[in-house]
Amino acid sequence: MTEDNIKFENVIQEFSEKLPKFSDGRIDYSNSDKAPVLTCFVKYQEKILILKRSDKVRAYQGLWNAVAGYLDEVKPIDVKAYEELNEELGISADNILKTKLGSPYEFYDKDIQKTWIIFPALVELKNKPTIKLDWEHTEYKWIRPEQLNEYNVAPNLDTTLSKVL
Repeated sequence: MTEDNIKFENVIQEFSEKLPKFSDGRIDYSNSDKAPVLTCFVKYQEKILILKRSDKVRAYQGLWNAVAGYLDEVKPIDVKAYEELNEELGISADNILKTKLGSPYEFYDKDIQKTWIIFPALVELKNKPTIKLDWEHTEYKWIRPEQLNEYNVAPNLDTTLSKVL
């Protein structure tokens, strides 16, 4: 098991002991002021994929982001990344060339008074996929990483990206 997976499992275990669960066993972070999340960038050749968040999501509506999700059950972080890619974009694991995990870090967003424990990931694809957006996003764009600051992005997204590039 990698060091990052051990960190991840320790963090999840801590929250699992303190917070309520949904009926399917996942941790419910709804009323927590701190939550661990995966932020997963998708890369194909020299471009990354950014996604515009819909008005149906709880945080950062209308802002550009990467694939993201609460870490609400104990499983390897790369497995969680593959699940999120499939769920949010329709990308299957067989199109993944390699995965890079960055060191997790904390970010306090004073605007929403929440601390995020961010687990950064970068998934590089073999082939350019046909993107099938779910309800969480309304648009997507392939951009060069240096173009990220040209978009209205979720807080600290540039820092998260720097941890995996």
